[in-house]
Amino acid sequence: MSEIVLLSDPRIRDLAVAECGEPLVDLRAQGGFRLDPRLADPAGAFAHVRHGVADRLRTVQDRLPRHYQLLVVEGYRPYQLQEQYFQESLDELRAARPGWTEEQLRAETARYISPPEVAPHVAGAAVDLTLCTPDGTELPMGTEVNATPVGTAGPCYTDSPDISPAERKNRQILIDALTAAGFVNYPTEWWHWSYGDRYWAFVTGTAAMYGPARQ
Repeated sequence: MSEIVLLSDPRIRDLAVAECGEPLVDLRAQGGFRLDPRLADPAGAFAHVRHGVADRLRTVQDRLPRHYQLLVVEGYRPYQLQEQYFQESLDELRAARPGWTEEQLRAETARYISPPEVAPHVAGAAVDLTLCTPDGTELPMGTEVNATPVGTAGPCYTDSPDISPAERKNRQILIDALTAAGFVNYPTEWWHWSYGDRYWAFVTGTAAMYGPARQ
């Protein structure tokens, strides 16, 4: 497995963002998308992404093999909610690992929860998603969406060897379709893909266009 660059890496944090001002759009109003309600919030933030991200998701959906559909679990996440998630995970890890330095704690926390200042979800640039059948039945991918990564090569990791051939096939279909549309994956989470944020910019060597967004 190649080196994994975490979202807590200073190289990500220090990247400038040339905010393009593109609005958030509601995927529920776009038509053709299936959204899972497990993380639905009263304001509907979970269903929003930047306009350019929505366009690329439509391209992905159109290019998937027959009988495969995207199932979107979460898009935009307000800054305050991301900050809450990160702090809660950091506090839990600090209690479990009292000998670790703050740098170690933040780096390990960032394997699962992005620091809010660089979080792709906060920018409306990221989507957590999986594949399903036309009737909404989720396909086997090795873990559930938002399962907690364990170790350095567990089944949450996109390139993990610890999944079945059928799960690998489904995961590869998702990888190929999203990569072809310009998305990049956060390698500790097979379900997390983004476009236009700082992490995307670091991976692709281009300029970030999406900073923190407002619904």
